[in-house]
Amino acid sequence: MVFSSTIFLLCFLPIFLITYYLVEKKYKNIVILIFSILFYSWGAPKFIFVILGTTFVDFHLVKWMDQAQSLIKRRLILTLSVSMNLGLLFYFKYSNFFIENVNSMLSIFGDKNIEWTKLVLPIGISFYTFETITYVVDVYRKIHKPLKNFWDYQLYIILFPKLIAGPIIRYHDLADQISDRSHNDTIDNKLTGLFRFIIGLSKKLLIANVMGAEADRIFAMNPDAMNSSVAWIGIVAYTFQIYFDFSGYSDMAIGIGRMIGFKFPENFNNPYVSRNISEFWRRWHISLGSWMKNYLYIPLGGNKVSHKSRLFFNLWFVFLLSGLWHGAAWTFVAWGAFHGLFLILDRLFLIKILDKVGKWPSIIFTFIVTMVGWVIFRSDTLDYAFSFIGKMFSFNFGNAGYLDLEFFIILAFAVFFSFLTAIKIGKSLEGKIMSHTYSTKLYIAMGICCMILLVISAANVSSSGFNPFIYFRF
Repeated sequence: MVFSSTIFLLCFLPIFLITYYLVEKKYKNIVILIFSILFYSWGAPKFIFVILGTTFVDFHLVKWMDQAQSLIKRRLILTLSVSMNLGLLFYFKYSNFFIENVNSMLSIFGDKNIEWTKLVLPIGISFYTFETITYVVDVYRKIHKPLKNFWDYQLYIILFPKLIAGPIIRYHDLADQISDRSHNDTIDNKLTGLFRFIIGLSKKLLIANVMGAEADRIFAMNPDAMNSSVAWIGIVAYTFQIYFDFSGYSDMAIGIGRMIGFKFPENFNNPYVSRNISEFWRRWHISLGSWMKNYLYIPLGGNKVSHKSRLFFNLWFVFLLSGLWHGAAWTFVAWGAFHGLFLILDRLFLIKILDKVGKWPSIIFTFIVTMVGWVIFRSDTLDYAFSFIGKMFSFNFGNAGYLDLEFFIILAFAVFFSFLTAIKIGKSLEGKIMSHTYSTKLYIAMGICCMILLVISAANVSSSGFNPFIYFRF
């Protein structure tokens, strides 16, 4: 079940909210937990037991670790918990990839391939695995005490608004909200949360889906059949699809959370107005960047290393793993390595050059670099990615083929909303819309706009069969 599906919009969400608001305070977490289990079971009934089982084991391991007096015992339990969660992630997400590559190596030497039954990837496993790790590590570091109630911990992991595609919420940022959300349980939060949800839904259905249909059409073509015009249109379409798809989902998750008293961290901050790749990664998928920084980059030594070569290795290695986290394919690894390379170049000289050339040239340069990266990310193979990039920069422009008027209108909206905050008035407008408190006039204006967007979105989802979520199975 995804947030933009008919069953979620017309059945699941209304029934959940009505039930949640009607029950007494002491039963509200139970309602969230029951609906969260139902939400996950709807799309992956077999794998709900994987989550329930691992959370049961993790809860008790962390409880024992917190009670242990010996540092060695605490470290052993920490290692056991992290190994168990990463082991499950590797088994379900990477074993197919590992076996395929081993078989490719064996075939070179004429050896018999390893027989293997391909595994189905549990929905959202990358996201909830990272959150289980934050729980055990935060408790180990004594940043926050463990939860006393198993069902509270279950709720932290399986909370449905952020379960499938984040944001990835660190344990200590959410722990206290599980037991008491009264300070966030206000009419303002309910209304602004509803507005945020509708904005995210509109980004997903009205922009991302239109961009995605064109991107899918072009990326299904053989690069030899493309000219530069087709290749550029394809990657521009995908560039806006992935942004409005994923940021739209994050908006919906933050909006639902706000409606039930949770405050989730922001996950996007207008990444396409970035002036360098380092800034891009401070604005794109912020919760993943924060996780990588606190649980991988800093433990590796971070910036506090004696040699720049080690600093550059840390940056490159973290982004290599970030690419692999996104998917079990060499294209994702290459995409991570590509961004890691530009982060190193930023540290060496690139940021200084981009600062000198000015705001808009640096934004355009960074946007083009990002698009090249998205080609690698979107392609099924590295050969296809290199051929596609070759077509982009062959500068053999010509007829782009059939493109309907709707695509260009939606593309204009995508460009407008992606770069609006690069100017002061746009930044100010966004601040007012994304605020937690509105003036009476703004409530009325937002209410009217969101009602119109909701009607258009509802008509769209009921009439269109094309409704993918890019990060759904990450």
